[in-house]
Amino acid sequence: NNWKKAKARVQRIHARIGNARRDYLHKATTTISKNHAMVCIEDLQVKNMSKSAAGSTEAPGKNVRAKSGLNRAILDQGWFEFRRQLDYKLAWNGGWLIAVPPQNTSRTCPCCGHVSPENRRTQAEFACEACSFEENADVVGAINVLARGHRVAACGEPVQSGRSVKQEPTEAI
Repeated sequence: NNWKKAKARVQRIHARIGNARRDYLHKATTTISKNHAMVCIEDLQVKNMSKSAAGSTEAPGKNVRAKSGLNRAILDQGWFEFRRQLDYKLAWNGGWLIAVPPQNTSRTCPCCGHVSPENRRTQAEFACEACSFEENADVVGAINVLARGHRVAACGEPVQSGRSVKQEPTEAI
């Protein structure tokens, strides 16, 4: 009997946590959608990012426990739900959600365009090998995502390799 009561208490706590997360996502996405006409995000494949690392009996996975913890953290953050809510709320308010390819967003120099894994020295540090530009890696990623989003908005098509495939006419017609 005590076990059933304890289980019910734990379930109530988990329900409260879930409600608090949903409430936060709704408030955050509502605020963003009311204050911004265009929002640019990375097109993260959350389903692929949170796949199991267990492998098979012939080829067992490595660091399965660590990957399991990372998967739980990714799913607990609600990235997919955040994107879903932001998308429909922006549409309701006349805004636009632009999802850009995430490849090399934190490895590309926003000043000179040089792309290299060595540009991203640590999780937080970005230093361009070509032009010596230095900044926090998350700030560099945000700058690059916004720039790619602007190119998508201007050209009306997906960005390939961080560069638009359309070009402005060289002379007026």
